[in-house]
Amino acid sequence: MCSAILVGRVSGVHADLVPDGLWEWVAPLLPPAPERRRRYPGRLRVPDRTALAGVLYLLRTGVAWRDVPAESVGCSGVTAWRRLRDWAEAGAWPRLHAALLSELRRADLLDLDDSAVDGSHVRALKGGITSAPRPSTVLVPAPSTT
Repeated sequence: MCSAILVGRVSGVHADLVPDGLWEWVAPLLPPAPERRRRYPGRLRVPDRTALAGVLYLLRTGVAWRDVPAESVGCSGVTAWRRLRDWAEAGAWPRLHAALLSELRRADLLDLDDSAVDGSHVRALKGGITSAPRPSTVLVPAPSTT
C-alpha cells in the first residue's frame, strides 16, 4: 500500500502531509514514546509521524476524526486523536508554537499587523481596568412591596 514505511522514509500520503523537513523540525519537540511492557506488550505503536499525518489530514480536509481514511493515512482517526491528546497533555503544542514563532521571526515572516485576539482565550477579569464609573445594569429600580 502507498502508506507503507520504507527504510525510515515515508511514501504516499505521508510524504505530502509530513515532508521530511517538517518532520525533522517537529520530531524533537514531541514527547518520547512510552516504553513497551515486556510481558503482554500489546499492539505495536503507530509511529508518531504517521499519527501526525492523521492529524494534519483532518486539519486540511475538515473531516471528522472517524472519517480519516486509515488505508491512505496509515492510522485511524481515533489513533491520531489519542496521540494529539497525549501530545497536548505533555505540553508539546506550546513548545511547537514557540518554535514556530521564533522561526518566523528569524526569517522575518512574522507580521502581526493583521492579528486578532479572541476574547474566549484572553480573560479580562472584572471588566478590565477603567477609571469611569460602572453603569448600573438595572434599567428601573423595582417598586417597593410595602
